Amino acid sequence: MNLLNGTDPSDPTSPQKKILQMCSGFFVSQSIFIAAKLGIADLLARGSKHCDDLAEETGIHSDSLYRFMRALSGIGVFSETGPKYFALTPLAACLQSNEPGSLKNYIIFQGEYICSCWRELLYSLKTGKSASEHIYGMNMFQYFEQNKEAGSIFHQAMAELLAIQNDAILPAYDFSSIETLTDVGGGQGHFLSELLLQYPNMKAVLFDIPQVIEKAEAFLEEASVGKRCELIPGSFLDFVPAGTDAYLLKHVIHNWDDQNALRILQNCRKAMAGKGRLLVIEAVISENTPWRSKFKDLDMMLVFSGRTRTEEEFQNLFESSGFKLAKIFPTNSVISIIEGTAA
Repeated sequence: MNLLNGTDPSDPTSPQKKILQMCSGFFVSQSIFIAAKLGIADLLARGSKHCDDLAEETGIHSDSLYRFMRALSGIGVFSETGPKYFALTPLAACLQSNEPGSLKNYIIFQGEYICSCWRELLYSLKTGKSASEHIYGMNMFQYFEQNKEAGSIFHQAMAELLAIQNDAILPAYDFSSIETLTDVGGGQGHFLSELLLQYPNMKAVLFDIPQVIEKAEAFLEEASVGKRCELIPGSFLDFVPAGTDAYLLKHVIHNWDDQNALRILQNCRKAMAGKGRLLVIEAVISENTPWRSKFKDLDMMLVFSGRTRTEEEFQNLFESSGFKLAKIFPTNSVISIIEGTAA
């Protein structure tokens, strides 16, 4: 059956035009990654600059850089304000360092590490194994522990990515009845600090690996919640601290296969009092889920051996680890809050 019979390839809506556009997506993603890596947005923070000046500051060939900047300006990343003069746009502002809403570290992480895993997609499809272990000889988390610079980029990238979802998550669930909460794998405490600021009577435990906890104290103090938050280092694959009303896992379970996800949840159940509450914050995949979340599921498979799960898959994980899935709370994003209670 020839589905292309009778179609006009010159029609901008033709299947040929659409598939070519889809296949050229890596042109754009690679260019944005290089712009972030070169720090061009930071160089333009005070105003437009001539391409020759940018070339000198970045050590890049001037004519090549002009062609590069012209291409990115064509899609709204940077703008050409005069002959060979370039300035920031709202899209380019996302590539600045240390600015609210920045995604610079995430884009560098994607270009440096995620893209290398996607080049091994066929390997993962054939074997069912993660591409990262095939490339690095270990899982991604082990690689980050052994390579501090890569680990630092990863943790900063996750903080940037997850921060943009917090505004959708906080209004979707009433945390007011929780007196004490453990944020399991909570990074440096970006989400936890916002939660504590919104609920001033809540106290919390931040639990993550030692090198992350080392950096969390200063961040939480700066956020004015340090006195209400105990910091405990450790691995949730080994144990979870006991003694709080609720346990929060935000973007943790999707990084792991079922065996390790079950292990993490079982450790939470061991730590939890009989009337405790489990809150898993992640995307829940379904037939109606937007395409990006379904590709993110492939991303989890390639990079971490993880997966984006369906409601039924969460139900099975909860039941196997001693929880009952009570309710799923949708948010104004692709993320949901999955509430579990002790079974």
